[in-house]
Amino acid sequence: MPETSGSTGRTPETHVIDFRAAEHLLNSRDPRGAVKLLDGVIAAHPENTAARLLRARAFFAAAQLRPAELEFTIVLEREPDNAFAHFALARTYERQGRSDQAQRHFRLAAALDPNPRYLKAARFDD
Repeated sequence: MPETSGSTGRTPETHVIDFRAAEHLLNSRDPRGAVKLLDGVIAAHPENTAARLLRARAFFAAAQLRPAELEFTIVLEREPDNAFAHFALARTYERQGRSDQAQRHFRLAAALDPNPRYLKAARFDD
């Protein structure tokens, strides 16, 4: 009998399938569908940073900025050197009109990774 997680009867393999399906949904511009799939994955594996990062991206794409901010913050607590998470959190703050907080994270992203997008957003010349 396969190992299941919790009382849902879902297997670890099912969670991987749900994660991959959520990636596909997000890429297909269905962020709400992605969030629904990821809710189950994260309930079963709350320590899974990749699932949290994907859910944060889905929340952002669905313009659910407070949940996106929370998820990006959790990712950064676990991976403070994640340049993409800093950049995405900065974009989340920017959309909320919190430019000072956004600028701090844009600069952290650029300092961690000299990606041209991150460097442009950091506006080190200003």
